[in-house]
Amino acid sequence: MADLDTMTKADLAKEREAAEARLKAIQKAESEYDGRRLKELKGQIEKMLADEGYTLADLMQGRAGAKKSAASSGKAAAKYRHPENPTKTWSGRGRQPAWYKEALEAGKTPADLAI
Repeated sequence: MADLDTMTKADLAKEREAAEARLKAIQKAESEYDGRRLKELKGQIEKMLADEGYTLADLMQGRAGAKKSAASSGKAAAKYRHPENPTKTWSGRGRQPAWYKEALEAGKTPADLAI
């Protein structure tokens, strides 16, 4: 690299462009490395599991303390039911429905609305 103090403005601009191009190339190589390395690690893990007679799916299902996804856990069970319309229920989680608030204001207790 040349001495920056002796360069002209045009030379400095060319140097900056070259440095930016080099930086982009490095960033691309980093992202490609991550993908390549993950693929290598997955292959190594799958081989280790296969040597023991397992698959990656077996590992993920048998994982202790694994969190269930929202889709697999389903909807929370209803705890409260509308006094006049039994199709309206509430699990007791999240925001209170208007009918629940209105019933409480009318003198009902949560125990009165419990299923």
